Amino acid sequence: MRTLDIKKVIEDIQDWIKSYLKSANAKGIIVCVSGGIDSAVTLGLCVGAIGKENITTLILPCESNLIDEEDAKLVINHFNVKSYRFDLTSVYRELLKIFKTQIKGNNLSRANIKPRLRMVSAYFSGQSLKNHLVVGTGNRTEDAIGYFTKYGDGGADFLPIGDLYKCEVRAIGKELGIPEKIITKAPSAGLWEGQTDEGEIGMTYEEMDEIIYRIDYNQDLTNLEKNQVEEVQRLIRVNKHKLEPVPKYSIKK
Repeated sequence: MRTLDIKKVIEDIQDWIKSYLKSANAKGIIVCVSGGIDSAVTLGLCVGAIGKENITTLILPCESNLIDEEDAKLVINHFNVKSYRFDLTSVYRELLKIFKTQIKGNNLSRANIKPRLRMVSAYFSGQSLKNHLVVGTGNRTEDAIGYFTKYGDGGADFLPIGDLYKCEVRAIGKELGIPEKIITKAPSAGLWEGQTDEGEIGMTYEEMDEIIYRIDYNQDLTNLEKNQVEEVQRLIRVNKHKLEPVPKYSIKK
């Protein structure tokens, strides 16, 4: 893995955030706080960039684990930022009732409604508060393999940690003083009870970080677990569309 000057990276990201908001003529940021390390670090970077007065956080439970909401509150209180809570559970269940009349769906299609409802809530809040942008919390490791919901948590105006591997996000979290409970917590998208990222993907973030880093920088992969490398390569290939603009047919001139 690469070696970063974490303090310098934090300064650079915060300068980039300020510059991006200025270019977009925006004054504030909407941060959806999940109780995980990525949203905690993103929040910390945004607060350091533009101050807590210009940050609005959202807690958006949707049949969620109560522990995740407690952890989200822990992070929000740590940075002392204003927050709103909207429980999306009833909306989610009502949508399922409507869909089931014609399309039954499956576990994944049903679960992906949740981050898409959160995206809608974030943009509603940002437009209602005026000149607020929605910040994304995706990191390089998850983006590379497409481990996010298209038009859900992948829907955002800018991505401060999008070029950082998971281990680097944790390192920045420590530097920002994120509570240890959040840093060491098993990552989970909270899509269903007992779900964890590593359990669903089938390997640890440390393993994924190293594989994706070597792919990104064209380094040797031969001494890594072959099955894991092939699975990461497969995920990168099949999810490439998530990171690209929507294909558009062009009339031949």
